Amino acid sequence: SVTGVQTCALPIYFSAVAQFAGELRDRTEFLYISPLKALGNDIQKNLEIPLGEILQMAGERGLLMPEIRTAVRTGDTLMKDRRLMLKRPPHILVTTPESLYILLTAEKSRAILRDVETVIVDEIHAVADDKRGVHLSLSLERLEALTGRPPVRIGLSATQKPIEDVAHFLAGSGRPDPVIVNVGHKRKLDLGVEVPSTELGPVASNDMWDEIYERIVQLVNAHRSTLVFVNTRRLAERIAHQLGERMGEENVAAHHGSLSRKLRLEAERKLKEGQIKVLVATASLELGIDVGTVDLVCHISSPRSIAVALQRVGRSGHWRGAVPKGRFFVTTRDDLAECAVLVRAIRLGELDRLIFPEGSLDVLAQQIVACCAAAGSAAATAGEDAGATNDGWDEDELFALVKRAYPYRNLTRATFDEVLTMLSEGIASQRGRYGAYLHHDRINRKLRARRGARLAAITSGGAIPDNALFSVVAEPDGGNVGTVDEDFAVESMAGDIMLLGNTSWRIRRVESRTSRMLVEDALGAPPSVPFWRGEAPARTEELSQQLGELRKEISDRLPGVVPVEGWRNLPVVAEAVGWLREECGLDLSGAEQLIQYTLEGRAVLGDVPTQTTIIAERFFDEGGGMQLIIHAPFGGRINK
Repeated sequence: SVTGVQTCALPIYFSAVAQFAGELRDRTEFLYISPLKALGNDIQKNLEIPLGEILQMAGERGLLMPEIRTAVRTGDTLMKDRRLMLKRPPHILVTTPESLYILLTAEKSRAILRDVETVIVDEIHAVADDKRGVHLSLSLERLEALTGRPPVRIGLSATQKPIEDVAHFLAGSGRPDPVIVNVGHKRKLDLGVEVPSTELGPVASNDMWDEIYERIVQLVNAHRSTLVFVNTRRLAERIAHQLGERMGEENVAAHHGSLSRKLRLEAERKLKEGQIKVLVATASLELGIDVGTVDLVCHISSPRSIAVALQRVGRSGHWRGAVPKGRFFVTTRDDLAECAVLVRAIRLGELDRLIFPEGSLDVLAQQIVACCAAAGSAAATAGEDAGATNDGWDEDELFALVKRAYPYRNLTRATFDEVLTMLSEGIASQRGRYGAYLHHDRINRKLRARRGARLAAITSGGAIPDNALFSVVAEPDGGNVGTVDEDFAVESMAGDIMLLGNTSWRIRRVESRTSRMLVEDALGAPPSVPFWRGEAPARTEELSQQLGELRKEISDRLPGVVPVEGWRNLPVVAEAVGWLREECGLDLSGAEQLIQYTLEGRAVLGDVPTQTTIIAERFFDEGGGMQLIIHAPFGGRINK
């Protein structure tokens, strides 16, 4: 069945279909925007069941019910399916923010969006706090200008704070206050922190990892199906390989963004159908994807975010009366503190606050070029963008469109005009000017696209940063396995064995010119694990605040206590241990180690670092060089 928040939105369309069934025409009326390709595929699959039931019920009542078509348009969509969608538009179109931008900009695909009446933005929190959300907000305004009437906008999310700001982000500026339906994000959860019997340190030892693998195997065997979440693709491959050696490769699969679409869909299908016992995944399976009846979610190390933890644990217990069950595996002392704080924050009902980027000018420039390019070839056709004519976009109308997007509500006309000047005059260099994509008629106040502007807008669209990746191609069939980091590909040699998709591959050659790595099946030979740079998440400010408060609470409960022989037997320590076990889901060993770590740090630093107490620690390395550490628990956004 469709997951919780998605279920809320689909009856809106189904009721409309039932009411106007006899008048259903060949046009797209319902647009479903998903931040993840996998989630989009999942929504389409889950639409087919209720749509089939509607047709069956109509037949039983003697009603003539037309076929209701659905389609997915993402970067993975095959060319034949894209052409079919243009010839015969689906009634329900599922897409991503980036693909919506392309649909709005490409000449032929714009036509199928003119009749959209309802737009759903699923998992809106996943895009609202970065430039993808800024980009999407302008695409929604462009869509409204194209349809000539405001489509109903519906946003879905289980973890959004502050919900009022998210609602205004969705609705845009200068409009009536949106309606908010808030059923709350708190629900009963079965949470716990798994602490190895080996004493924790600054890094995890091989023995500790073996203990973690064995514990995961025990939990997997005690449940029907299990999801194991990790923070990096490298760790996903490594853990899937280790679990496969212990449980059999046929019972384990890996799922992450560097695997090909075919391998990802195959892993999702196997988990839903019960063909595998455990799936090791990154954020690629984090959001509301229907992964069947998952009993348990394990998370290796801290997810570094309260909302991410809620989303990932929420992948389990997806049936009536079930309680989501999550276990956080700690690998270091810092992990122990973060996971303890995480459980406490979730029980207190805390959430990470979304911070919205304001007026991103790079996104604005991209969308202005796309607007003018789209209007240039089809401005005379019926239903074209308001403000666009054969002579191009009126600059005042375009400014008004941009201002209606929530992130640009405070954009000044002077800044807007400076962007137009850059796009029309280009950028000066030693070899002359380049990058001029628009003609700016200052007398008639019109903007028109120059030659090549549409191609530039389509090929350079979106706000997801480029990654230097090499495609991994299996020989002799030429199938796409996935991608690896450029640095890993360059450092690899022919004959090396690597792991990707929980399968060993022998590298035949690396083609730098085409950014391809040609491989063949290594038939289970011992592999090395590839790496991808810069993918580990940073800790959020809210979780960092909770971490500082927990340190302070432990320190205040144990004034004057020093971790020397016999300190565990003190009555105040026993009280603190009991409080941590009840408050943070720790066992005896975990609570004692967290107290010891906090007290040792206080003894060395003189206090515990919090958001009101920043501590500078100086030390000398092995070479005699002086090093300085700033203990400032504010999270990645501020510390960077």
